[in-house]
Amino acid sequence: MLGFYGREDIKLKVDMSALARNYNRRKIAFKKGKGSFLYALNGKRYLDFVQGIAVNSLGHANPKLIRAINKQARKVWHVSNAFIIPEGEKLAKRLAQKTFADYVIFQNSGTEATEAAIKIARRYFYSKGKPHKNRILCVKNSFHGRTIAAIFASGSKKMTEGFGPTVAGFDHFRFGDHKSLKKSITNKTAAIMVEPIMGEGGIKVIPDWCLRELRKICNKKKILLILDEVQCGIGRTGNFFAFENSKVKPDIVPIAKGIGGGFPIGAVLMTKKVAFAMSPGTHGSTFGGNPLAMCVGNAVLDQILKKGFLNNLKKISKYFYKELNKIKKDYPNIIKEIRGKGLLIGIQLNFDQSKFIKSLEKNYLLTIRAAENVIRILPPLNVKKNEIDLALKIISKVCKEYK
Repeated sequence: MLGFYGREDIKLKVDMSALARNYNRRKIAFKKGKGSFLYALNGKRYLDFVQGIAVNSLGHANPKLIRAINKQARKVWHVSNAFIIPEGEKLAKRLAQKTFADYVIFQNSGTEATEAAIKIARRYFYSKGKPHKNRILCVKNSFHGRTIAAIFASGSKKMTEGFGPTVAGFDHFRFGDHKSLKKSITNKTAAIMVEPIMGEGGIKVIPDWCLRELRKICNKKKILLILDEVQCGIGRTGNFFAFENSKVKPDIVPIAKGIGGGFPIGAVLMTKKVAFAMSPGTHGSTFGGNPLAMCVGNAVLDQILKKGFLNNLKKISKYFYKELNKIKKDYPNIIKEIRGKGLLIGIQLNFDQSKFIKSLEKNYLLTIRAAENVIRILPPLNVKKNEIDLALKIISKVCKEYK
């Protein structure tokens, strides 16, 4: 039997749902969204600072994205990558011109993008006659997706439990432990893969000097540097990529989430040096790079790359952090630390954050958890100051209730 949504109390009859229970879904459903807000079936309005987990980079029902997808939908939805797709050629060229990259492979999601990044790193050394260099070094308890290889890349016991046998080819070091990092590099290491800002791992920022040191280590050891920007990229931090302030040039960067503004798009950006190894037949995707996705990606870039957009994001996020730290100062027994960069924000509590998140929701602010008792705050990149002020008011109110 199919589940249903009640008109009055919005209670989802999960006991009747045909959906598998791999998600612990909140008992709330929405009929529409606009900008920073979602509207529940009973009409109640929620300030959405989850935005599909940093996916809706330009908010809900963005009119420019709607126009772009409607226009493309009347022409071509999908063709195989056996043919040239002009919309994809355009988006790839724009990404290459804006970034370090020379070439792009389009995918459908972040986990597919990181999987492709792993394949590219291994194939690179294989093409150079060094097939033994096939291990990827990652931060323990990081997050690179939910596929069978990606969960073992993350090095999380919780994520890999029950999914054995272990997928070989991954080694791990502890966040911030540079001695552990250097000791873990062997003659079989092909690449180091890290998130410049660990999202699921607790909004932990890798400092610019550390990213520069990683680049130096990779150069010295003649291995590749993969920077996973699936969550922190595409303007989320105020720069197009989170690593840009460090001035490093990675070899491979998987992206997704924000580039589609809500439409499923993933991609791997790479230098000419490593792209050389990806000859025809080495990787593919049925839907990756389809015309609908590509037109949306171009429409997203039109707005994010518009003059003044990212500078305004930096300005408004600076205000947000300043005000959040004021709340932290007022409630030191509740808030331990304000973390993050740009509009990838973490509020670390001194206790488990589950009830706090529920209290925020009862006050019509939607947030989501991360590791280390962190509440993730992920507004759309075009969020307005009055919407941030509303969020601050709700956070302060909930802190007062806990005092």
